[in-house]
Amino acid sequence: MALGSNTKFYETPNHPYQGERISEESALTGQYGLKNKEELWRAQSELRAYRREARKLLGQTDAEGAAKETEEFLARLKRIGVLDETDSLDDILSLDVTDILERRLQTVVYRKGLANTTSQARQFVSHGHVTVEGQRVTRPSKKVDVSEEGSVEFDSTSPLTDELHPERAEDQ
Repeated sequence: MALGSNTKFYETPNHPYQGERISEESALTGQYGLKNKEELWRAQSELRAYRREARKLLGQTDAEGAAKETEEFLARLKRIGVLDETDSLDDILSLDVTDILERRLQTVVYRKGLANTTSQARQFVSHGHVTVEGQRVTRPSKKVDVSEEGSVEFDSTSPLTDELHPERAEDQ
């Protein structure tokens, strides 16, 4: 599918004006420094797809094909850090949207202490100050694999590598 197409990769809420849902979304948007609610809806749609796949695999009867598919699906979710090593297919159904949001590069940069706030982490990523495995990444929504998490750092050419830079996190 071409990126320029008019297809959305997320579903919007069925009822646009629900005070409780709106306040929950606003809280998550603020907590994770998301640009708008569309980013939250994308994460919710991703979570729905994971749950749908898990239900499909739980309902399959042919044991041999389902076992291989289940193994690959669980391995993928463990690689991106949504599931722990001990989790099973049933645990996917109890996941929350925050489990998806925690794997975004923006959140990982904040959790590593490279930024004071999630919004500042978003700015650092967008402005090209952050690298993952030596490659500059400017997409705050990039999912960070567990294996890549240790390699998230400031770009060597960035002025933010200086620990005395005024925008650096204080607690480093």
